[in-house]
Amino acid sequence: MKQALSLITLVAALPALADHARQLDAHEHGVGTLDIAIEGTTVALSFEAPGADIVGFEYAATSEADLAAIAQAVKTLGAPLDLFVMPDAAGCAVVDAKAELEGGDAHGEHEEHGDEHHDDHAEESHDDHGHDDHGHDDHGHKDDSHDGHDDHGHDDHAEDAGHTEFHATYTLTCDTPDALTEINFAYFQTFPNAQEIDVQLISASGARAFEVERSTPLLDLER
Repeated sequence: MKQALSLITLVAALPALADHARQLDAHEHGVGTLDIAIEGTTVALSFEAPGADIVGFEYAATSEADLAAIAQAVKTLGAPLDLFVMPDAAGCAVVDAKAELEGGDAHGEHEEHGDEHHDDHAEESHDDHGHDDHGHDDHGHKDDSHDGHDDHGHDDHAEDAGHTEFHATYTLTCDTPDALTEINFAYFQTFPNAQEIDVQLISASGARAFEVERSTPLLDLER
């Protein structure tokens, strides 16, 4: 009973634990993290990846093209079973999925709460991040603080805005969790800039760590 209770607590605390780990770990392009906690038929996941891995840039987005790329990425990250493909025999379904861009210029407002809410958030995101509200003010601030460094272009934007990361949390239910023997990382096909994901798995059998690389995108959970 004590072990079950601790696992339930861990599943609930997973997003907070992942956030703490993000603050401690160095920001490394090409490398994402995926924390997985399994308790009974519930599977909780917390995922993060640098903005450069997902949309190819980390500067503060102001153009319509960049904002559209962020909105599309958030929508894509809101469908976890398309990115982290689990065996059909496990019978997994999404109970809750949330994805957002964190860091930079308050672009965390781009958030996905499942397909039924995406259109509203996407529309609000474009309104909230229009050129009048953020674009000119932010660029003005950068010009004042980095006068004479215009030739740095996107590097200045990334440095001023701080490193941006996409963060997503998912809750799944799997009818047959014992059949959850592997995960196929279709994520690498979706995001060409991604090279590796560091995985931490916590279940009733203990804690394990894996590295999943683009060249070998199948994670064997039974090894």
